[in-house]
Amino acid sequence: MEEALNKIYEYLTTFGIQLLIAIAIFVIGKWLAGIISRVVEKLLRKGSADEALVSFLKNLTYIGMMTFVILAALAKLGIQTTSFIAVLGAAGLAVGLALQGSLANFAAGVLILVFRPFKIGQYIAAGGTAGTVKEISIFTTILATPDNVKVIVPNAQIMGGNITNYSANETRRVDLVIGVSYSDDLKKAKEVLTKVVKADERVLQDPAPTIAVSELADSSVNFVVRPWVKSTDYWAAYFALTESIKVEIEKNGLNIPFPQRDLHIKTGSLSQKTLEAV
Repeated sequence: MEEALNKIYEYLTTFGIQLLIAIAIFVIGKWLAGIISRVVEKLLRKGSADEALVSFLKNLTYIGMMTFVILAALAKLGIQTTSFIAVLGAAGLAVGLALQGSLANFAAGVLILVFRPFKIGQYIAAGGTAGTVKEISIFTTILATPDNVKVIVPNAQIMGGNITNYSANETRRVDLVIGVSYSDDLKKAKEVLTKVVKADERVLQDPAPTIAVSELADSSVNFVVRPWVKSTDYWAAYFALTESIKVEIEKNGLNIPFPQRDLHIKTGSLSQKTLEAV
């Protein structure tokens, strides 16, 4: 009986020490995980990383550290963690195969947040649609079209194709093609176009606007009118210049050709033979 009690006492003593060490590993590990995750957060914020990316990497670092700490604590208690790790790996593989589309969106979301090909508030064309970026999350990006329709685009579609960022640069070029009649004075037409462009305050002087004959078309002589404006003024300048050019061209006696067809009808008396055939 005494020997059995001694063995129980010895086991409890050994297990108690292991339990205390396991608790110490867990407590210290949790404390270190918190410190490391906060350090990661500070470094990312110092590097001006996106807020969503900061939160995601902070949580990922903490969860990864805590997984390691828990496994270490369980191993100290004598629990075999090899099979536990194998089960976790198999479960992770199964979940990964079931959610491969979501994981692709997740990976693309991380890339968007890291490389930042666009930011909130910018106008982009990507994933088969175009609009102003309203929100960037881990799985999707939310756009608002010019007519204020909300479009939710999976991040994998965005990163899997071309991304056109219309707001990335401070300036944009307005491209207009204006046709005048072959009978019009080209020098006067160019003067009118130059006058209209210079009169618009949104047009930048540097780079200088380009106004030149670009094509001798079927029914018109075409000018390219290419002024530079701030990206935020693009559409306002585009619409205003188009209207002003039309008004000034007509005011100065010039013509804007449009498709038309002339019909020439020949009349004459029908022969007697033709009448009889009818």
